[in-house]
Amino acid sequence: MDFLEWATSPWGQRVPIHIAWFLIWVAATAGLLFLMVHATYVRYFAKAKEFADSESPLIAARIPEHVPRHSLTARLFHWIMAASMFTLLFTAFLPKVGFQFDWVTYHWIAGSVLTVSILFHIIHASFFMDFWSIWPDRVDIRDARRRILRFFAKPAPPPERFAKYPLENKLYHGAIIAAGLSSILTGVFMMFRVRTVFFPRNPYLFSDMTWGMTYVLHGLAGVGLIALIMMHIYFGLRPEKRPITKSMIFGWMSRDFYLEEHDPARWPVGASSSPSRLQGAKTERLTDAG
Repeated sequence: MDFLEWATSPWGQRVPIHIAWFLIWVAATAGLLFLMVHATYVRYFAKAKEFADSESPLIAARIPEHVPRHSLTARLFHWIMAASMFTLLFTAFLPKVGFQFDWVTYHWIAGSVLTVSILFHIIHASFFMDFWSIWPDRVDIRDARRRILRFFAKPAPPPERFAKYPLENKLYHGAIIAAGLSSILTGVFMMFRVRTVFFPRNPYLFSDMTWGMTYVLHGLAGVGLIALIMMHIYFGLRPEKRPITKSMIFGWMSRDFYLEEHDPARWPVGASSSPSRLQGAKTERLTDAG
């Protein structure tokens, strides 16, 4: 079984033209299996969360009732990106499973919206947000090791509460970056093969082999996004994750959920919640406990 479809160029060269379309069903099935396995594990086997310490009333009193999580700008970006991503997936893959319509124009317009929104997000995240909050740090790696050891019933201390983004969110963000940027970069070049308002059509920009590999990478990124988006929707709908989903709509999460899941020393919020003051309070609490 070949994962690519091939053609012969006018010069007799065998070149790839795109992925084999049964990979659409492979990605959808893989995403569905992940959802089923995870839901079964959480329902019947997972233990209650356990963290290294509990927050003191002193720190809890400093936290506002509604903890800001996502600004209006960040939320608008998220939903614009989501709309463009769904449009891209539907226009790309529905014709391949039997729903025929004039999809090319809708596809490149949605791709253009996604590209512009991603460029905006890179600038916004780099200069107006905490850029490093979405990337794994030493505590994330250490706590991941602790969780793995405890999963296999090995002795290990409990992990600490999360920063603004748990490690799984950070890893998912990295996967979306890889798949999303691959589809965007290849999609920009593929726009030279259709008529758009941005630049003249030029199907001779690359050789047949380069065009073929471009289409293959674009297709692989697309089917990868099918599974990734299925996972994203699934976790967004799970009861324990709904406060996070709600924060992407209203911009805030409750104080109770914040204190239950997050470490104020790693994710300080509120006017009085500077990292130094919270870290000092945390050190004082640990000293008193000792």
